This record gives sequence, structure tokens and C-alpha cells, in this order.
Amino acid sequence: MYVPAFSMKQRITLMANRYELLTTNPDGTDGPLLAFAQQKRMAFKEQVTFYADDTKAQAVFSFKARKRIDLGSGYDVFDANGQPIGWFKKEFGKSLLRSSWQLTCPGLESDGTERNPTIAIVRRIWEFVPFVGEIPLPFIFHFDFLDRASGEPVLSVERKISVRDRYRVTVQDSRLDFRVAAAMTVALDALQSR
Repeated sequence: MYVPAFSMKQRITLMANRYELLTTNPDGTDGPLLAFAQQKRMAFKEQVTFYADDTKAQAVFSFKARKRIDLGSGYDVFDANGQPIGWFKKEFGKSLLRSSWQLTCPGLESDGTERNPTIAIVRRIWEFVPFVGEIPLPFIFHFDFLDRASGEPVLSVERKISVRDRYRVTVQDSRLDFRVAAAMTVALDALQSR
């Protein structure tokens, strides 16, 4: 399932992070809902389920950590029937200065990094300064994923300035399943600081 462009908006609630994934119309405005995701906070084994809508009556895909509380663990993406369709993993060694991820699905292996290395370093310094790091500062960070074999663009995720987290997503490679791209986008918001 290929979707060339979509947006993601976060809903903030007390017990869970909720995300709306919306198609992008040709004029750049938001279109119909593609999926609704929910992530429970403080779970020992990270899992996010995506539903057809916010009634949560029909699960359509999900991602789940391979291990509990293991920073080097990967995350598998599953279809509605529980069959694996891709995976992603944060590369912690490379991420010390600039966040880096691996993203894979059938026929495609890609690597993603923060677009702006200066913002990456400023974010890290901000988080370590006593008291200052407690003040929320919505750093605008963007990620670009490139095909490991060809170096061609695969996926771009751009965070927009808004009260709640909002992202514009462009999928340049038609081999990248929307479900895997959506899971990676939610992970960039939900798991980035880990």
C-alpha cells in the first residue's frame, strides 16, 4: 500500500499518546483519515496499534518492540493479521550526536538521520542543562531516509511548528509500504528521546 504523502497530528491525553494519520490533498491540505494510532505511556514493552478510526473497532496494523527495555532492540511492524511487513531500529552509537535509524521492508533497506546536525547538538545540550532541560522547547527536527544501495531518497519526515506535534511526511520510494512509513513516523515522535 503506497501513499506518497500524508500528515500526522498528535492528540495529547493523560494515559496515552494518540495520533491521527491523514492523507495529503494535492493542494497540501489534510484529507481523510488513513489510520488512528494509540501508544500507552510507560509500557515495559513498547507497542503501538493503528486502527481504521478513533473508535478503535478495527486494528489495521501495529508495531512492537522485540525486547523489553532494551535500547538496542528493534521494532517489528505487523499487518492486521500479525504478519511482519517491516522493521526499524534506532542506531544508538550513531545517535549520540545526530539521531539515526534503520528502516527496512521487503526489497528496501534505508538509513535515516536528522537533517540538521546543528539542531541535533543543540537539542542534546538543552536536555542536559540543569533546570533548563525541564522547560519544553519544541525543536523543529526533520529526518531523511535514504536507500542504502542507491542513496536515493525514500522517506522525509518534517516536524511543523504547532501547539501539538504535527508532521508532514513524503514517501519518495513506492516500495515503502504506508504502514511501515506510518509506524516509523509515530516512532520518531514517541521514541525519539529514548
